Amino acid sequence: MELHRNARTCPNSRALIARRVLEQGWSLRSAAEAAGVSDPTARKWVRRSRAGDERLEDRCSAPKRIPHRTQDQVVEAIAALRRLRMTGAEIAETLELALSTVSLWLKRIGLGKRSRLSAPEPPNRYERRRPGELVHVDVKKLGRIRAAGHRVTGVRSSQKKTRREGRRRGVAGWEFVHVMVDDHTRLAYVEVLGEETAQAAVGFLRRGLQWFRERGVGIERVMSDNGSCYRSHLHAAACRELGLRHLFTRPYRPRTNGKAERFIQTLVNDWAYGRIYASSAERTSQLRPWLTHYNFSRPHGSLGHRPPAARLNNVVGNYN
Repeated sequence: MELHRNARTCPNSRALIARRVLEQGWSLRSAAEAAGVSDPTARKWVRRSRAGDERLEDRCSAPKRIPHRTQDQVVEAIAALRRLRMTGAEIAETLELALSTVSLWLKRIGLGKRSRLSAPEPPNRYERRRPGELVHVDVKKLGRIRAAGHRVTGVRSSQKKTRREGRRRGVAGWEFVHVMVDDHTRLAYVEVLGEETAQAAVGFLRRGLQWFRERGVGIERVMSDNGSCYRSHLHAAACRELGLRHLFTRPYRPRTNGKAERFIQTLVNDWAYGRIYASSAERTSQLRPWLTHYNFSRPHGSLGHRPPAARLNNVVGNYN
């Protein structure tokens, strides 16, 4: 039985009201006051008990029939036309229905968004066989810290931008977190830089390769999205010089670079927004200890709950 959320009585107390009035000689008002309900409510339960209702449960308030309800065959026609990729307005015009009616039923049957028309693509999980066969690179833009932001205070008033003499005032700016993740081991190298240019990407690539080389991992391929810094001639020349094969993701398909995307999510949640920082410099200073924990201590779900460095043949004890 489903009681109304504001109900003051249950079937037992309703039966008690009826028993007091019908068997014990209580007045209706006295029984109502004792139960904390109104006289009409007590009268209702007494009347239903006298008529033979032993359960005294709440009845459904929905009407037994709705004369103007959209017929089932019309709903099926709406769904069929929607699967032909027609818009709600086109369906309403074709079936001579109100647009609000079509929109309501499209939402109810789960076809309100066009992305629902096609079946979801199954995940394509893969993993390279050895360390260094492929690394994923990406960039995450983070706002510089000037004061406690809306993630802490819950308000954005401290981040309002004002103009003076044609210039924006009080804008903290951005930092760019460049990440490199090995496909087989999930070992990660990260730097916080002030720009997202081709020069910055090439410098990060060289330092990242050196970092992996010091840990006995030689990089063969690098995968990135189609950002301008990766599509530049400077980056292409650096890959040729370093003997790297550069792979690009398909446009609008970030899942192809999913290991970097997933690492960035962990990085942002645990490091960038995992605690309150007084400044961007303090946040950057905590990056290396967090990376040491991630690479050498933190259990990874895709690695049998072992840290990424456990897949290296020559594990180095710290991040330095």
